[in-house]
Amino acid sequence: MKLQVVLPDMPPGTDPRRLVDLARRAEDLGYDTVWLPDHILPPAPYGPVYGGVLEPLVTLGWLAAATSRIRLGTSVLVLPLRSPFVVAKQVATLHALSGGRFTLGVGIGWDAREFAAVGADFGNRAARTDEAIALLRQLFRAGRGPFEGRWYGFDTGVFEPRPDTAVPVMTGGVTDAALRRAARYADVWQGVGLDPAAFGERLAYLRARASDRAVSPGTRTDWPGRDRATEALRVAEAARTAEAFRAAGAEHLAVHFGDPDAYVRRMTAFAKAALRP
Repeated sequence: MKLQVVLPDMPPGTDPRRLVDLARRAEDLGYDTVWLPDHILPPAPYGPVYGGVLEPLVTLGWLAAATSRIRLGTSVLVLPLRSPFVVAKQVATLHALSGGRFTLGVGIGWDAREFAAVGADFGNRAARTDEAIALLRQLFRAGRGPFEGRWYGFDTGVFEPRPDTAVPVMTGGVTDAALRRAARYADVWQGVGLDPAAFGERLAYLRARASDRAVSPGTRTDWPGRDRATEALRVAEAARTAEAFRAAGAEHLAVHFGDPDAYVRRMTAFAKAALRP
């Protein structure tokens, strides 16, 4: 199972140089991917609920220049808050800058207040996300129109840079509708908020609907936070959790390590515990 890191882009005043240091350390430790969260105009301060102080696509472009092997991705970009044409241009550019190391993780969003703040329709966000993903695929594959959708479309125009390799698309969510979206559109699925048993059940639902499409399944967890637990106990608990998800079918596990000041120590200890032969 591949281990991944959710970078701590949540506290106001996040130092981008700190994210570079963490991405480089994760690369040196053997992690597969680093992820950044996203919120444009949340209704409450950035922190544990709302991540994305630094805009993720811009920041990942900078991290691409500071790393050489580790993959980079969004977990997740709230796609229906944005123009998919602009997202396509940003993603294709980031794909080129990173040497094909970018994974576009997209979500439909969950806070109606943020949608209202930026003038986006909350009610049709799921259908618009599906259509936006189809548009992105069209632009990346063909570079031209026509594309006719309910919300997005164009007849003429040339799209560049066209990716020379496929840009993996990741979707999240654990509802039946979210899993149908993953089965139809995604290369990667990240099921969040499930224990290993529930993850296995949702994975079976996804695979039954993906037909002959290969969708790589994984999940994302937070560092164990029991107040009285020693750090050694937390490392052991995190390693057991990783093994349980692997046994349930997860091919990748992303971890948010909590306190930004403890990130390097926890990343290092977890890598030694979970990546050992």
